[in-house]
Amino acid sequence: MADQNHLEKYREKRDFENTPEPFTSEKVSDKPRFVVQKHDASKLHYDFRLEVNGVLKSWAIPKGPSTDPSQKRLAVPTEDHPLDYIDFEGVIPEGNYGAGTVIVWDTGTYHNLNEKNGHKINMEESINKGHVDIWLEGHKLKGGYALIRTGKGNRKFWLLLKKKDEKADKNKDILIDQPESVLSRRTIDEII
Repeated sequence: MADQNHLEKYREKRDFENTPEPFTSEKVSDKPRFVVQKHDASKLHYDFRLEVNGVLKSWAIPKGPSTDPSQKRLAVPTEDHPLDYIDFEGVIPEGNYGAGTVIVWDTGTYHNLNEKNGHKINMEESINKGHVDIWLEGHKLKGGYALIRTGKGNRKFWLLLKKKDEKADKNKDILIDQPESVLSRRTIDEII
């Protein structure tokens, strides 16, 4: 079960009588999961979330993920989300935080690749240190990815990078080729 303090910011920003977003974090799994939600809010972006210690650690990716290792994508940390958010699709009504349409663009499981001296480094520690190496097994995203914190002082930010492996494809624009939800098969414009 999630540490409820991790969800405090999430809950403070939302009025659950006016938004269909989930309140709880109960859908614990055997294997750690990830989700990428396409979110047409004030600006279209993709929310990249990793299941870590009973919550979804989250980053907003303005340009979305890429399968091209030469592409560096800005990743802006956001508040932790409850695990039940992993399959949230729908419309957050106007006047609410994050108002706009959300689809589950991709989802699946991931493996932690973070090691030091032959020993696994847990995900929470990897995030705190600013370097996350993972292998994604999604419907769309597959292979090695890294989230890296860079910069100094107030200019710290994160980058999402595709690793050079057999799943990399520099000639494909997965966001254009596969815009639909992996759950409903609808595009963001088809969600009502």
